[in-house]
Amino acid sequence: MAPPSDLSTYFRKGFGLKTEVQGDLAADYDGGIVDYLRDHEFTLTAGEVTIRLAREFGFCYGVERAVDYAYQTRRKFPDRQLYLVGEIIHNPHVNARLRQMGVEILLPSEGTFDFSVVQPDDVVIMPAFGVTIQDFQLLRSIGCVLVDTTCGSVLNVWKRVDAYARDGYTALIHGKHYHEETRATASQALKYPDGRYLVVRDMGEADIVCDYIEGRGGRAAFMTKFAQAMSEGFDPDRDLHKIGVANQTTMLANESLAIAARVAESIARARGEAARQSDFRSFDTICSATQERQDAVKDLLQEPLDAMIVVGGYNSSNTISLAMLCAETVPTYHVESPEAIDPAANTVVYRLPQKHHEETVRQGWMPATGQVRIGLTAGASTPNSKIEEAVERILATRGAAFRR
Repeated sequence: MAPPSDLSTYFRKGFGLKTEVQGDLAADYDGGIVDYLRDHEFTLTAGEVTIRLAREFGFCYGVERAVDYAYQTRRKFPDRQLYLVGEIIHNPHVNARLRQMGVEILLPSEGTFDFSVVQPDDVVIMPAFGVTIQDFQLLRSIGCVLVDTTCGSVLNVWKRVDAYARDGYTALIHGKHYHEETRATASQALKYPDGRYLVVRDMGEADIVCDYIEGRGGRAAFMTKFAQAMSEGFDPDRDLHKIGVANQTTMLANESLAIAARVAESIARARGEAARQSDFRSFDTICSATQERQDAVKDLLQEPLDAMIVVGGYNSSNTISLAMLCAETVPTYHVESPEAIDPAANTVVYRLPQKHHEETVRQGWMPATGQVRIGLTAGASTPNSKIEEAVERILATRGAAFRR
């Protein structure tokens, strides 16, 4: 998405108020215990409880930038009506804090935003996930001030999808078709009259696409399966001939790469090696922060752990990916907030990584006696203050407390 020609109402680089808002950001989101962990090999021991924090965790650069710009926007326009297009990031604490600051969050209905309340004098913040081209153009037509916090890693994926569509390739996107980022990414293909996209959530869905490429599977079943995940007028007989793979930046990195390899192999089997070279494209569009956090968790899982706590929003894709990785090796509890850990009852309220919409309660999640090692990480939208609260509650479950 190219910046509009009228830059007086479009801002992508903040307002030069970073110093002015730094104190507010620190008060709302910093955590002293996290600083201690960093300074002590990411390890904290109190009594019989040892907590091991993954070496990469929590707020990434893109999230820090988005939240910083939102705070700068409030400081720049103290008397203006501020709107946010959806959640700025997938963290309930951060979004609640913005509401307290007078930012009204516009939530979609069936994937569509209603901008009828927005007036030309208002200020609208676009989230780290970005917005669709259609929503961007609609907001520009209103004439309001736009503050664009779209993450640079997301913009990198958009450039690839744009290039795919420009050159006649269907964008095959590894992501969740309903996710804000994926919707915005997919819309990049629609800048071109013949632009097409198809979204696959996992390897299972990618295999359905590969089956069709190789002449297996029926058209009707295919169209039904991907009805909500394809561009209008999508024709699998036409649009699966030339494919370029991209991904939602917060998906499992290894799976994104594996999907790309599987599709390339399928094209080669169906039409020969020459077709793989001419009709398939793939670029590494994995977000570096997502990759680093997943790699850090893999390293931590090499150690003996009794349990793993993953802190982050239930609708945070990168947090879900971290929880799924951990669950392959150790009992894992994805908690949306530290309050889910009840020290007095030794319970944790969490969601199962494999069943993202099912919340459950685990009694006695931590052994009542003996030495215990708890792993801890957090999604890229989780502030250090919430990681600190999680540490305090984990320790309190065994009657321990942090002491410097």
